[in-house]
Amino acid sequence: MSIRSDEPLAVAVTAAIRTGDLVALRRHLAETDGLATARIVDDRGCSRTLLHVLTDWPARCPDGARTVAVLVAAGADVNARFQGPHRETPLHWAASADDVEVVDALLDAGADIDSDGAVIGGGTPLADARAFAQWSAAHRLVERGARVTLVDAATLGLRDHVERLLPAATGEDRDAAFWGACHGGQRECAEYLLGFGAEVNWLPSWEPRTPLDAAVRNGFDDLAAWLRGRGGKRATEL
Repeated sequence: MSIRSDEPLAVAVTAAIRTGDLVALRRHLAETDGLATARIVDDRGCSRTLLHVLTDWPARCPDGARTVAVLVAAGADVNARFQGPHRETPLHWAASADDVEVVDALLDAGADIDSDGAVIGGGTPLADARAFAQWSAAHRLVERGARVTLVDAATLGLRDHVERLLPAATGEDRDAAFWGACHGGQRECAEYLLGFGAEVNWLPSWEPRTPLDAAVRNGFDDLAAWLRGRGGKRATEL
C-alpha cells in the first residue's frame, strides 16, 4: 500500500505519530487495512514507512517508544528500508537523531543493530551516529552489542577496541580512525594512533576537512591546540 505524502490520510497519520497521539494513531490503523506497512511517497518518488516517519529528523517525538510498540503490534517491519537515494532503516534514522529511547524500542522489537545501508559509507546505524556526532545513541548501540570498527572505536574513545583492531588495519583505516578520534574529541586515542604513524593532516574522501578542522568544528579546543602542536593544519592551509 502506497500513499502520497499530501493525501489526507498520510497527513493525518504523520501528525498523530509526530505528536505522540496514540489514540488517533490506533484509530487510523484500525480503520485502514495495511496502514502499518504502508509506504508514504513524496514528490521525488522516495518512500518511507510509518516507523521512518517517527524517526525522521529531528525525531524524539512524544511517546516514541510506545509508538514503536503500537506500530509493530499492527504489523510494521522494524527493518524496512527507505526507498530513494539510500536504504536506511528506522534504526539508522533514530541513531542519526540521537533518539536513544526509540533506538532501544526498535532493538527490543527486533531491529537489526548492524544493518547496512547508512548514508555514511553504506554502513551501520553506529556509523551514522558517530559520523553525525550523536554520542548518546552511538554509545547505546555499543552497549547493546553493535559491531565496532576501528573508526567507530577511535571516534568514541574505546581504547581497548582500538588496540585490538589496529594490528589488522590498513594505513587508510588508521588515518580514518585518527580523523574520527579528532572528530570525537578523543585525544588519548588520537595520540595512540599518531604514534603508529597516522597522518596528522589526512583528508577524508567524504569531506575536505583535516583532523584539525573536525576538532574545531565540534568545539574540541584543547584537542585542536594539541593538533597544532603536532603540525596539524586546516584544509585551507594545506
